[in-house]
Amino acid sequence: MRFLTSHRAPAETLLWSRDTRFVRRLAESLKVGHLLELESGICLIAPATLLTEARAAEVARGSRSPVYGVVAVDGSIPVADRYLVALASAVQVSGIADRIGMGASVQVAQTKMLDLFFRLRHRVMFQPVVDLGTGRVHEYECLFRPDMPTLRTSISSMVAAAINTDRAVELDTFIVARILERIAEIEADHRSAGRPGHRYALNFTPASLVDPSFSAAALSDLVAASGLLRRSITIECTEHQAVADVKPLTRQAKALRRLGFGFAVDDAGAGYASFTLIAALRPSIIKIDREIVQGIGDKQGDAKQALVEAFVSFGRRIGARLVAEGIETRRELAMLTSLGVPLGQGFLLGRPAAEPSEPRSIEGLRAGVLSRTRRAGSAARPAAAGGTGVRTRHARSTSRPATSPTPSG
Repeated sequence: MRFLTSHRAPAETLLWSRDTRFVRRLAESLKVGHLLELESGICLIAPATLLTEARAAEVARGSRSPVYGVVAVDGSIPVADRYLVALASAVQVSGIADRIGMGASVQVAQTKMLDLFFRLRHRVMFQPVVDLGTGRVHEYECLFRPDMPTLRTSISSMVAAAINTDRAVELDTFIVARILERIAEIEADHRSAGRPGHRYALNFTPASLVDPSFSAAALSDLVAASGLLRRSITIECTEHQAVADVKPLTRQAKALRRLGFGFAVDDAGAGYASFTLIAALRPSIIKIDREIVQGIGDKQGDAKQALVEAFVSFGRRIGARLVAEGIETRRELAMLTSLGVPLGQGFLLGRPAAEPSEPRSIEGLRAGVLSRTRRAGSAARPAAAGGTGVRTRHARSTSRPATSPTPSG
């Protein structure tokens, strides 16, 4: 998930540290700001134009590099809460919250941040998942983008806060309701214009799906109330935490599939999305983690290629289609296609947009790889004609990918 920039510059910055001498020295250098001594350390609140990361780092270098955290104070949060939220965030940024017993304070800040999050509208973006054979859109993944002025945050940090405060179901319910509302508007426009509808993928956390209050039937009713078909919706289980007991998650996956929803496992091959978990869930879609996709077309990508081949075989055995996430280069696209991955997603194919948009031309992207390969081959052949055995072998190796499905790059 990607961080968003603030809509307006923060007026104040808060710095926290356990090193009182360092913070006082920083305050003296600024000649402005408010100091607040606490049992767990000391805070400095000053104008954001003066109390910057660079200024704090400069003073810290002369003070034996103490541990500290610097955050923007969110002016949109009520005054009674904004400094508490900033303090807890600064302690968390420092990396020593649990060590000094401030884990509870961080939870309080996360609760306040979620309360603010639920009061705002935010944005929904759509990124195409593309059939790598035809170039057509298979579905659009719905991406929720927090819009919280002056508070640099991502949907990942909001998910982490919800899990940490036992509000995962509340978060997913809020997000899904907003996404379905936006999808309903888009699909209504398509119907009025006589255009066919799309498929969409919605993200859920495992914590939400296994919560006793989650109901597949209730989700089905919500989708129907939005004028959408269950078969046009894929429920994507995102990897944010380990699943201690896979049985409840398996039951929910079965219930969703019985109702006609697609079911996808995200981040396969990394984190908690193991072969064992995927086999138990029997998803209709397996999304290969972007870390595996990155660089798979390079010379050092043999191990990643072998892993993708295993996923292709595994997917066929359980009747699941594969999506390669994070495709950003033509080499990666060509290699994944040659390995038999049917679906892909990434900036190369199409970036997230406020409206579902058409992806880039698959044929055009493939032609780019082939044309570069042919140029490399033709450049090598005259040198080979000069008579050295080494150059002759090089000419053969560079010209081979022009007719082989495996790219040389």
